[in-house]
Amino acid sequence: MNTALVILAAGKGTRMNSDLPKVLQPIAQTPMLVHAMRAGAVLSPERTVIVAGHGAEEVARVAKVEDESVSVAVQEEQLGTAHAVAQARDALTGFKGDVVVLFGDTPFIEPTTLERMIAARKSFDLVMLGFDIAEVQPRYGRMIMDGDRLQKIVEYKDATEEQRAIRFTNSGLLACNSDLLFDLIDQVSNENASGEFYLTELVALANARGLTATAIKCDEAETLGVDSRADLAAADAAFQTRARNALLQQGVTLMAPDTVYLSADTVIGRDTVIEPNVVFGPDVTVESGATIRAFSHLEGCHVSRGAIVGPYARIRPGTELAENARIGNFVEIKNAVIAEGAKVNHLSYIGDASIGAASNIGAGTITCNYDGMMKHKTTVGENVFVGSNTMLVAPVTLGDGAMTATGTVVTKDVEPDALAVARAKQQNKPGYASKFFDMLRAKKARRDKGA
Repeated sequence: MNTALVILAAGKGTRMNSDLPKVLQPIAQTPMLVHAMRAGAVLSPERTVIVAGHGAEEVARVAKVEDESVSVAVQEEQLGTAHAVAQARDALTGFKGDVVVLFGDTPFIEPTTLERMIAARKSFDLVMLGFDIAEVQPRYGRMIMDGDRLQKIVEYKDATEEQRAIRFTNSGLLACNSDLLFDLIDQVSNENASGEFYLTELVALANARGLTATAIKCDEAETLGVDSRADLAAADAAFQTRARNALLQQGVTLMAPDTVYLSADTVIGRDTVIEPNVVFGPDVTVESGATIRAFSHLEGCHVSRGAIVGPYARIRPGTELAENARIGNFVEIKNAVIAEGAKVNHLSYIGDASIGAASNIGAGTITCNYDGMMKHKTTVGENVFVGSNTMLVAPVTLGDGAMTATGTVVTKDVEPDALAVARAKQQNKPGYASKFFDMLRAKKARRDKGA
């Protein structure tokens, strides 16, 4: 059976107190909407429709970065969930199959839960998703079941005391044949206190027509909705806990798990050691057997087997660290390739550069890559020794086996096996230091007296 996704993403999220649309608020440095899209991708949907409203252009841009084939329907007025799904009708013209409705602000639905919903569709016309609440709450509609059959969904305010005690509650997610879904939506009424059209009414409509409806159950954590900054923080914390536990099970050593921050797409190989207080930004892959030492920040980079990073290192986008590369304390690397066995150990900045195998970059070395208008590349060959406090003024190349003297400013290429020295001749002036400080003390005394 073909499948389509309709992801509701029109809400403004007033309680977020933000100019950013709610579904674009990040969890693990990835927009909530993208989390929902990735969860739904397990179904290999033939079509995906994002129903946007507030900030529709930005929502569409983010969605298409994740999947350029998505369609975006705009809900000009937010008139309820059924009204929102109705906006996807045109984008699904000609589609024959099941529609799965997801919420862009419910990012933690497990792929297996969606697969179970699709499996249940083989036996039921309408499949809703529910969960057992830990405590009785007035927030959720109650799922009234008769065996496997879902009779109706009753809102808390309309429920009897007996119904209010039911812990099986509605998440709002559903699966239904596309033609039937829109047929039922056309019959939904807005004769309620809010004057809106709700998907929950589909259950009663389906039963009234002699169709079959059911509800499958998932863990409450999967349906965690995010409506405020506090919810966002809680959702992020939940993601981090789950992701850290997954790494531990995969054979990654986290020396202080609660201090490691992961992005949604972080990939770390087994037998890698992650020390405390490491932050992984988006698009980081660390191969097996690497070591990321304390207080390092990585983003948009690839770290190969056996490499050591940190402590206190910053690895920025475009960086490739080859096997057994060493990046030490207070070193920043940006858009650079550090070849096998090369070392950049102390207090250096390497940007827009290529460092050859087994080369050593001395403390305080800087690639001067920006001229105020453009970036330029520095190329360092193999087995090069760069002396401490060297300035490499790009574009410049150091050949294999070359060396720079400490304090050198390199402004032209250095041929292989050559030594580059570029610094002013030292002069010592006997007695000048004491005379100079006497002059400064006298000047300070005159200033203090005048004050």
